[in-house]
Amino acid sequence: MSNFFVHESSYVDNGAEIGEGTKVWHFSHIMSGAIVGKKCSIGQNVNIGSRAVLGDGVKVQNNVSIYDDVIIEDDVFCGPSCVFTNVINPRAFVERKDEYLKTTVKKGASIGANATIVCGVTLGEYCFVGAGSTVTRDVLPFSVVFGAPAKHRGWICECGTMMHEETECPSCGLKYKILENKGLEKE
Repeated sequence: MSNFFVHESSYVDNGAEIGEGTKVWHFSHIMSGAIVGKKCSIGQNVNIGSRAVLGDGVKVQNNVSIYDDVIIEDDVFCGPSCVFTNVINPRAFVERKDEYLKTTVKKGASIGANATIVCGVTLGEYCFVGAGSTVTRDVLPFSVVFGAPAKHRGWICECGTMMHEETECPSCGLKYKILENKGLEKE
């Protein structure tokens, strides 16, 4: 008996690791070698590659493909139809599997619906990527980015409240300090 749920329409290949309490919903495929942590929610029509890693408490909404060399830490939210890439210069007629670039999504980050994350970047802790954005470079911790290409537009608290230029959250009272070119850090 497994300690996770997989809908009958989904496939989890032998050799994939699925954590306790994780739920895999309709029409999804988790490939051999993939690692999915505890208490994750894998939405409908999700593909997780053989060298992808998801931490605990990750929520992947419908229609997301998480390709090889995408590393997602704990408590990350991947919005519906967000896109990860793994090759910077793809061609149908040139195989570049040895050129995959690692993409890292740090703890607590949120990626909005239909956002595109170009490979080789790091999304910092608790950052927020707006819906429909195209991320082409690293995102600082607690930064709010949106647009195409995505640009810094303000700060966000760990609780998810936008802070603009304040360093104390108006909702939960957490205090932060701004680190030059390194984002925010909790005090």
